[in-house]
Amino acid sequence: MSDLPARILTIAGSDSCGGAGIQADLKTITVLGGYGMSAITAITAQNTLGVTGVHAIPVDMVRKQIEAVLEDPGVDVIKTGMLLNREIITVVAEMLATVPHIPLVLDPVMVATSGARLIDENAQSTLVEQLLPRATLLTPNFSEAEVLSGVTITDTDSLRKAGDRIQALGVSAMLVKGGHATTDDATDWLFDGKTWTPFRAPRIETTCGHGTGCTLASAIATKLGQGKNLHDAIAAAKNYLTDALKHAWPDLAKGSGPLNHGWALGREPGTDPHQ
Repeated sequence: MSDLPARILTIAGSDSCGGAGIQADLKTITVLGGYGMSAITAITAQNTLGVTGVHAIPVDMVRKQIEAVLEDPGVDVIKTGMLLNREIITVVAEMLATVPHIPLVLDPVMVATSGARLIDENAQSTLVEQLLPRATLLTPNFSEAEVLSGVTITDTDSLRKAGDRIQALGVSAMLVKGGHATTDDATDWLFDGKTWTPFRAPRIETTCGHGTGCTLASAIATKLGQGKNLHDAIAAAKNYLTDALKHAWPDLAKGSGPLNHGWALGREPGTDPHQ
């Protein structure tokens, strides 16, 4: 067995305050023992209070970043986040078509947890048509699952209905993230086209929720790259996310603060933070 780390490419936007996007992805991948690489799709000016500016990277530069990393050092798993517009989505889809054997964890980044739309309708249709059928795993939050399915999710029955509609778009497996649902625990639901599997964790009451979706998707991608099956990868990633929330710093920032991605780095020597 090779001692080399799993090579994870994240294609996403940059978060200047370091809590989400490319920065969260690379922190997560590194702490979990992978080797993180990036293709940046957009630069944002933001902090925990909000976003003050967004600048899209030219599509040719997005393409060149992906091409360079695929050539060397190579990629084991790809994770996508903020893709911003239909031109970027199209070029990402074109590049993914050249490596159909590489698993893809697709975080749709369509609707923020605040409810704000992060992608226009033209880009949304391009995402649905060109990327959803390519995904090994789609990771929508409840709001994104509602947008994709046209179903308002209020209970288990409506969740199953939404899942059936999303599957009909060509999705092979999806993890509907329930961390912001109004339930006693934080339950995510995996639907593989046949079976719904819950992944439960205690709800962490915290003001530090910035970057949870990016972190979970990147952790899943890393664990897939390390050879875990989908169920085990999700379970390990959810454990990591829960611990990063537990150990976050509520007084670090004024708004929705970041997770403590590197909390396990402070463990005593001889313990393994990667499980």
